[in-house]
Amino acid sequence: MGKQITRTTNRAAKPEAETSHLEGIGSLCCTLVTLLFILTFVFQNFVIPSASMASTLLVGDHVVADRSSLAPASPWARILPYRPLRRGEPVVFFKPILESSGTEDILVKRVVGVPGDRIHLRGGVLYVNGVPQREAYAAMPTPGDTNLYRDDFPLIPPANVAGVTASWAVDLPQHIQGDDLIVPSDSYFMMGDNRTKSLDSRYWGFVDRKNLVGRPLFIYWSIKMPQQDGDPTLAESVSLTFHQLAHFFDETRWNRTLRRVE
Repeated sequence: MGKQITRTTNRAAKPEAETSHLEGIGSLCCTLVTLLFILTFVFQNFVIPSASMASTLLVGDHVVADRSSLAPASPWARILPYRPLRRGEPVVFFKPILESSGTEDILVKRVVGVPGDRIHLRGGVLYVNGVPQREAYAAMPTPGDTNLYRDDFPLIPPANVAGVTASWAVDLPQHIQGDDLIVPSDSYFMMGDNRTKSLDSRYWGFVDRKNLVGRPLFIYWSIKMPQQDGDPTLAESVSLTFHQLAHFFDETRWNRTLRRVE
């Protein structure tokens, strides 16, 4: 009698074990799908390649950006937060002009002008709708480093100014009224916090609403690395990866870990 009971119990346990195993696989798949959705549609990581946003963001900062709140509102995405971009926020976006290689460059700058704003600079100081802005994060020009086009924008015509794109040189005068540049609808004017070292909207124009990618939230890792101009080659990427692995402990900026981007 005891042996028969034992055999019956083992037969019942086998299907239960298989069910438990399948449930574990299903749970893992659901977790992976959820994670993939979050990484694709909600968050994305970026590496800061240049010093145009210093000291807010340094070369080698690895940043997590929120993509969902800038996505156009839609019936199926009501659960995701959405709000318009605000003046003064850092933002990740596609550069409005293609690189010489034909690729789209992804940049991080600060929004200084939203649709309808009247903006100009005098001596490096930003004026929005006639009001000078208090920007503690912005690097101002020094007596030994002045540039009339850059610091008194848009006072100086852009023709033949180094770094200004041909299309912006033609388009810029059409948006000037008096001393101000008027930001058109569905467009934004971007500038780097490192104002004297930043090629931004002063040089290539407005950023269209459809070019916005996300808002940088926080720095999850920061390591010292050389500034990158343009897309790195495969060899450069491999070399940089090995360098970061070799110097993870001695060149990581531990004090910037999990720092909020503001």
